[in-house]
Amino acid sequence: MNQPLADVRVLELTNWMAAPGAGAILADLGADVVKVEPRGGDVVRAMARLPKPGPANPGVDASFQVDNRGKRSIAIALDRPEGAALVQRLVANVEVFLCNLLPQRQDRFGLDPASLFAVNPRLVHATFTGYGLTGPDSNRPGFDVTTFFGRGSLIDSSTEPGGVPPWPRPAQGDHTSSLALVAGILAALRLAERTGEGQVLDVNLLATAAWTVATDLSVALIDGHQPGRRDRRHLITPLANRFRCRDDRWIVLNMIETRFWSVFCTAIGHPEWVADERFVSPKARFDAMAELTDLIDAAFATRTLAEWAEVFDGAGLIWGPASTLVELAVDPQLDAIGMYPYISHPNGRFRTVAAPMFIRGADVGPRGPAPELGEHTTDVLLAAGLSKDEVSELVNNGVVGAAQN
Repeated sequence: MNQPLADVRVLELTNWMAAPGAGAILADLGADVVKVEPRGGDVVRAMARLPKPGPANPGVDASFQVDNRGKRSIAIALDRPEGAALVQRLVANVEVFLCNLLPQRQDRFGLDPASLFAVNPRLVHATFTGYGLTGPDSNRPGFDVTTFFGRGSLIDSSTEPGGVPPWPRPAQGDHTSSLALVAGILAALRLAERTGEGQVLDVNLLATAAWTVATDLSVALIDGHQPGRRDRRHLITPLANRFRCRDDRWIVLNMIETRFWSVFCTAIGHPEWVADERFVSPKARFDAMAELTDLIDAAFATRTLAEWAEVFDGAGLIWGPASTLVELAVDPQLDAIGMYPYISHPNGRFRTVAAPMFIRGADVGPRGPAPELGEHTTDVLLAAGLSKDEVSELVNNGVVGAAQN
């Protein structure tokens, strides 16, 4: 078993999707990840859309599995003094403490970096929040819709003039941020190894959003101007647009270089446009963009998406379909690169979504299903040095929850 993080132990005190998603990737990479949940469980358990009934449905919460696969679960009442003390005790034996508690809650429970470094001086203390560990909004709750997409300008930037702001699908900002969190943890682990000192990692939704829009944001930082927003009939070039096909499917083009213009005109059956004075240069095409877009719309309406795909592939043009989620789920390219591995669950075997990283020759991928709430409480506490009597007392007093195996 060649697992990159086989010697890394992670204590994860998180909920929702961004930070748990990072924990799932660490588990895919071989880390031993123990998920600390409240007695009632992570709020996301059974919250998201469940797969529809059918012969292929094993009856699992598929979206919870994505962000929590391969972990062990221990249920602790953090608001009890004994519960917070128990988390501190567990921190002594791990390399990474991953949490999404706001700074004021970390201080309240004694789980802030200073308190945990007293227990484990070489610990990587990784926090994921909406707005970061410092500044006026450090204790403001944030979600990907409000913070990443809203305050992070993605919704505004994606709205056509006069249009209704688009509503993102669940956890897009969360899972983008998960990747930043994993990268930060890996770098902090390397630094802790080199220096022998604990490291404090701060990854947040707003900062990740800023990096996501950095191409535009870097310019706005200098000139203070909002990029122009254009409807699809007034874009910069006709070959960076989307067009409706005869079967009401949309095709997406992105051919910025002018060398594609003549090939494109020939491919869609209008080679005469190449010499047409209205469209003879990039400037001319820009000036006539509304008229040209209408003409291209009419051309695309003559064939289906599948027919245009064959034409464009034959001409070597750059395009993509506006795929549905169901089409993405059976995309042969994603299947070929291993993006849909199987998870074996007591209820049955099902496919899930891999982390978007592949290390040749390494054992990377889901190591098992998401745990049941408190499934490993007893095992984790016994391994931490508690006696069976101490574990029983904690269970009986409601400090921890242990699943009945």
